Amino acid sequence: MKKLAVMLSALTCCALLGTAAQAQIKIGQTADFSGPAGLMAQQNRDGAKLYFDQINATGGVGGQKIELVTLDDKFDPKTSAANAKALIDQGVLALFMTGGTSQNEAILPLLSQHRLALVAPTSGALLLHDPVNPFVFNVRAGYHREAERAVSHLRNMGVQSLTVLQSEDKFGNDAAQAALRGLSAAGMRPRAHLKFAPKAPAYQALAQQLAKADIPAVLLICEADAAAGFVAALRTAGSMAQVVTLSNNASPVFVKQLKEQGRGVIVTQLFPNERSASTELVRQAQEQAKLRGLVELSPAHLEGYASAKVLVEGLRRAGKDLNRGSLVKALDSMQRFDLGGLELSFNSKKHSGLDFADIAIIGPDGKFWR
Repeated sequence: MKKLAVMLSALTCCALLGTAAQAQIKIGQTADFSGPAGLMAQQNRDGAKLYFDQINATGGVGGQKIELVTLDDKFDPKTSAANAKALIDQGVLALFMTGGTSQNEAILPLLSQHRLALVAPTSGALLLHDPVNPFVFNVRAGYHREAERAVSHLRNMGVQSLTVLQSEDKFGNDAAQAALRGLSAAGMRPRAHLKFAPKAPAYQALAQQLAKADIPAVLLICEADAAAGFVAALRTAGSMAQVVTLSNNASPVFVKQLKEQGRGVIVTQLFPNERSASTELVRQAQEQAKLRGLVELSPAHLEGYASAKVLVEGLRRAGKDLNRGSLVKALDSMQRFDLGGLELSFNSKKHSGLDFADIAIIGPDGKFWR
């Protein structure tokens, strides 16, 4: 009996050691969960979890389940950097879906220092795309691609010129630089390029200036609060210019801020219509949303779901020796990966995975129409 007890004790210890060895794959996310971009960050996370939960339910990756560890940076770059460092110290394998231009810029030095990947930052900032950062893997297209797509749509409407109006901050300057590249690629130069101080935007004065100039279209490059304020001021000033803004404002919160002035505003989009099942990626996301009680997908949900698919594919390709370095190497060689009707590719000279860009128009029902 004594020998049997010793054997059972030894087996129990082995089993416990085996369980401990099968540690979860920790992925870190720092984003604004409670500040101005809170709803989009929450929906990005929830969309990603739809796919992570789906994978975990079938055994995870290589027998290990994925754990998404999230920290709230409240849209503050210093907190973003501190959060990223804390997540790295916890042993996360990669950073994932960080939001904001300044926030992403703040964590870039940590990537090279610790040699880990940042997968799917939720910003189309030029500094994340060009020049190529060996540790940044963008799933979404950049702001330059959004601007190019917007110009194509405006020209189809008969609009031949537009005015660029941007906030004079890190986001506005970077996104405007990218947008100007996109406009140039589409063969259009802005009629004017105006800037405003984001903390004290001169809504009325600028709106009256634009209305007096009888501009046909304006590209607003700013956060949702300022964009909504300028749209209201433009309409009050009597301008019927077509308003276009970028995907950072592709949120139900922005639509609510616009109120009755929202109808007809164009917002660029970076993924297919989240309400249409004509694309396999959307069908898959809709099925998982239904299974988990999510009533309606948003563009941010879909981006989260797609980004999680890319990360999981990278984890799988990294093989049995899964570590930060092997994940970077696996992502860097990911070619022609089918996300479900969208093809994504990375290589050492290009870390902009998708080239997809579309436009949506805010309809009378407050939804994005495609």
